[in-house]
Amino acid sequence: MDNQTGPGEVRVLDAFFQRAQLHPERIWLVQPLAGGQVQELTWGQGADQARRLAGWLQQLNLPERSTIAILSKNCAHWIICDLAIWMAGHISVPLPPTTPDDAVRRMLEHGEAKVVIIGKLDDWQRVRPGLPSGIPWVGMPLAEPDEQMLDWSSLQQSSEPLAQVVTRDPAELATIMYTAGTTGVPKGCMLSFASMQFAANNFLRLFLVNDQDRVLSWLPLSQVMERQFIEMQSLLSGMTVYFAHSRETFIDDLQRARPTLFLGTSTTWHQIRQGVMRRAQHRVLDAALKIPLLGRRLAAGMLEQLGLDQLRFGVAGGDVAPAELLEWYHRIGVRLFQLYGLTENCGYSHVGRPERLRPGWCGLPNPGVECRLGEEREVLVRSRATMLGYHRDPERTAQMIDAEGFLHTGDRGEIDTDGFLRLTGRINDLFHTAEGRKIVPQPLEHRLLAHGFILQACVAGDGLPQPLGLLTLTERARAAPRHEVEQELEALLRATNAALPRAEQLGCLVILDEEWSPANGMLTGTQQLRRSVIYARYHDRLGDWSVRGRPVVWAD
Repeated sequence: MDNQTGPGEVRVLDAFFQRAQLHPERIWLVQPLAGGQVQELTWGQGADQARRLAGWLQQLNLPERSTIAILSKNCAHWIICDLAIWMAGHISVPLPPTTPDDAVRRMLEHGEAKVVIIGKLDDWQRVRPGLPSGIPWVGMPLAEPDEQMLDWSSLQQSSEPLAQVVTRDPAELATIMYTAGTTGVPKGCMLSFASMQFAANNFLRLFLVNDQDRVLSWLPLSQVMERQFIEMQSLLSGMTVYFAHSRETFIDDLQRARPTLFLGTSTTWHQIRQGVMRRAQHRVLDAALKIPLLGRRLAAGMLEQLGLDQLRFGVAGGDVAPAELLEWYHRIGVRLFQLYGLTENCGYSHVGRPERLRPGWCGLPNPGVECRLGEEREVLVRSRATMLGYHRDPERTAQMIDAEGFLHTGDRGEIDTDGFLRLTGRINDLFHTAEGRKIVPQPLEHRLLAHGFILQACVAGDGLPQPLGLLTLTERARAAPRHEVEQELEALLRATNAALPRAEQLGCLVILDEEWSPANGMLTGTQQLRRSVIYARYHDRLGDWSVRGRPVVWAD
């Protein structure tokens, strides 16, 4: 398969240097700091700092194409460090910032990292034991000080900018992206410069991205969707990147950026809507939005308060966004579309089209993508965005990429006569009730998540008479009287079951008091359910909850 840069395409490092030379004073990265302060970095400043880090890396005399790890939450210097690694001729290995210390150590050892660059983390002392002491540690400006870590200021002052950047072949390995996925098994996807650039350039065309666009970096840069949509598109288009300080300041950060493009998971978009619902009754708001003049004014005010009033396109990546969620955003004037892709193909497979909206469907294949269904209706895709393989794992690579070059996604789907793809669940997520009835959990979860009281939902029940719904509640629900919550959820359960065959109906809804997050291992970095972890956590209690004979069960 052709894995070279296409005709007329500028290589990513060349594109970056051109921008730094043409308009060095233009703002490129906007980093919020503690206390409400903001740091702005220009293209010229970013290039100078990247060259100095690259110069320092070259002075280490590492073997050619060494792997350099990045362990940090999103920040301006994450991108600068990634560039520096490439400039010095090495391979970047970003690690998810919420990874436990033992998993960090395994990834660093498996990736054979020669240096680790550390940045903004929620709990440095928790992660620190996972870092080997035999390799250099470099701290970004927002890293917690540590005696073993070379701080950014000292490195920048003592290092000369790299004069001659190492020439990179588009077909060569650029990065190894580790992901636990939804199975909890770490995999190192090897992505080439050409594959990443192929995907990013086509995203530029699909979303009409230019140097006047603004984005807020919210999903982890260690995840492929954010890296392609934010980092790669910025380097190639010249758009400005804003960062978020924390979950608590998200709306403030959104208002500062006033993004013209925004990428979130379906959970992100769901939680933004829940924030709107906290200020208004769900039914009252929905009714008001249907009144033409009042609805337009109300929607415009909501979007301005959220910082989304200048948004051209919204994109939902990761887990499939329910049709009802997409339709709600379109009703208030946000053009929100589903994006589908894996780390193994640079997040580049399918996306919705503005002129051909079809809520509930992923959309049409992206330019240069071939798609078909295999055994068990598994989605198979092939394009120039496909990875080189899994690092040090040829057996798993052969299982993932067949002899024809098709990537086996592990997702079940259907394709209509127009070529639109709809996902119907992960093949490994299907389970069977005691009667042998096959249960596909995702559609049921989407129905539950449409309710304003539900923050998270996971349908479980392998081997039980009926499946049940595990739920966490929104702030609005947690503040409501218990009897009101029970009434709302009982009505939701009746409405959900009314549309299902008897054998597939939910036996009950279980309200949990522990919110799921990447930190407790229940979610991936892109907020997808790690079902094996959730099932293991509650396995011993599922049977008890299912036989209590109540439609709503409190797990406390």
